[in-house]
Amino acid sequence: MKKPTVDEILQQGIYGALETKPDERRIYLGTIRERIIVVLEKSQVAESEVYPQIQQNMKEYPQAQLFLNGNMNYEELSKYVKMAAKNNIEHTIVTNKDHDTEIGLVLAMDHAIDKVEIQITNEVPEQAEVKKSKGFFGKLFNR
Repeated sequence: MKKPTVDEILQQGIYGALETKPDERRIYLGTIRERIIVVLEKSQVAESEVYPQIQQNMKEYPQAQLFLNGNMNYEELSKYVKMAAKNNIEHTIVTNKDHDTEIGLVLAMDHAIDKVEIQITNEVPEQAEVKKSKGFFGKLFNR
């Protein structure tokens, strides 16, 4: 590893330490996407019912950390704080006054897991219509 130059040290002193993927960290409450298990938007966190997928993922990943958006009311966040405490999951309330994100909750690990689908949706998947085969006589008599 090379030794930092005087210019690099001065730049770091003036502007702060270099950070990987700062835009991604602003969106995902201080973590990066490759570490995320699941996310909820603010509107989903504000709903009265908790999402069972969050509880399930907390049990499946006991080393996970919960990040909550500090720009939301604590009443909306408290049900997830209680759930995290019940499952011995460390939680952090992140408030970024410079950038407000639509993400309300992030459950993440401290290392990369690269999950493809991290967003929980409210929509129930549509069931494809099962077309019943007519059979020989149905086709013959158009029934």
